[in-house]
Amino acid sequence: MKKLFTNLTFWVLTAITCGALLGHYYPQKGIEMEFLGKGFIQIVKIFINPIIFLTITLGIIGMGDLKKVGKVGAKALLYFEIVTTLALLVGVIVANIIRPGDGVVTNNLQKGDISVYANKVHDFSWLQFFLDNVTLQVLLFSLVLGTVLSKYSGKDKVIHWLSFASKYVFKALHWVMIFAPIGAFGGMAFTIGKYGIATLLPLGKLMITVYMTMAIFVFGILGLILRTYKISIWSFLKYIREELLIVLGTSSSEAALPSVMEKLERMGCSKPVVGLVVPAGYSFNLDGTTIYLSMATIFLAQVFNVHLTMGQIFSVIGILMVTSKGAAGVTGSGFVVLASTLTAIKVIPIEGLALLLGVDRFMSEARAITNIIGNCVATIWLANNEKEFDRDKMNYAFANVRETENVITDNFTDVTRIK
Repeated sequence: MKKLFTNLTFWVLTAITCGALLGHYYPQKGIEMEFLGKGFIQIVKIFINPIIFLTITLGIIGMGDLKKVGKVGAKALLYFEIVTTLALLVGVIVANIIRPGDGVVTNNLQKGDISVYANKVHDFSWLQFFLDNVTLQVLLFSLVLGTVLSKYSGKDKVIHWLSFASKYVFKALHWVMIFAPIGAFGGMAFTIGKYGIATLLPLGKLMITVYMTMAIFVFGILGLILRTYKISIWSFLKYIREELLIVLGTSSSEAALPSVMEKLERMGCSKPVVGLVVPAGYSFNLDGTTIYLSMATIFLAQVFNVHLTMGQIFSVIGILMVTSKGAAGVTGSGFVVLASTLTAIKVIPIEGLALLLGVDRFMSEARAITNIIGNCVATIWLANNEKEFDRDKMNYAFANVRETENVITDNFTDVTRIK
């Protein structure tokens, strides 16, 4: 019982369950809990950019070979493009086979206001995407600084202070993660309280199809990618299960980003590869979002009985291959990208977005979880491909998952004892 009550996974699961029950039976109270979920995410976000900065800068200084840094970056971008294209194809194929939009009666559905998203369609630009995406700015700044410092004769003193800062930033993060159950509780209570379980029923087929497609992609495509280096997707998911539960509770991949970067290093991925691939993937490798966008487009075509020719389907894929890359840099990004896609193909009414507003929050968990798994798999694959992976560390981490969790659990026990 002591092990159970000091296990963070247990508390996150309990918090998610309690949040769902509160939101269902006391919706107003559930909505009022929104500040807990948002507050936790905002605190974790404080750590994202310092960790990216420290990880990349120290990694590049330690790597020494700047050509290798460029090679890893180029491979990462190529990998992102190939895998997100596969994600698009999976979404389109499954949506056309199951056809979740057939038989949906639009008159009976509660619709939302899409004007805020439609108005932003023409405002998007790649320059604005870069200016709004602080993570990308920190990534580029760290690359430049790491390159400069690697040539600096007095870099040992800089490395000492950066290593010192890195140690305490991660230590502070471990303490923050103790409060993950509170964030998960608030996020789930708000979602259920505001949107309600009843919202899911009219579009239940779409919900099931999206979750099923995400599962096919994770265990099929991503599982096969890991198998090229004889790594089990099941073992890896077990290793990061706490982070996945936090993402499930908060509906945000940001909530687990710093923690998952640390775990990737601990399981054998080199610091430079983790520092380069994970932040870049957060902007350019959103597999879950890409799947959702392709499926939502096909779904709306089916709802409005719009027959898409093969040429139009390939146009949708081509447009989303470009527009989906900016999905992390815009507020309400998913709907903005979807609105721009519908506007571009000009055959599906953009008003159809209103049908998705009610259930979008319930599908955001699947998107966020698939996004973070996709970026982890990309990091592991590239680390192996570049011979920057320690398999002994991975075997130890997988065999001692409980011991790995104790980094946070020990702190949790200390807090409990203090109370």
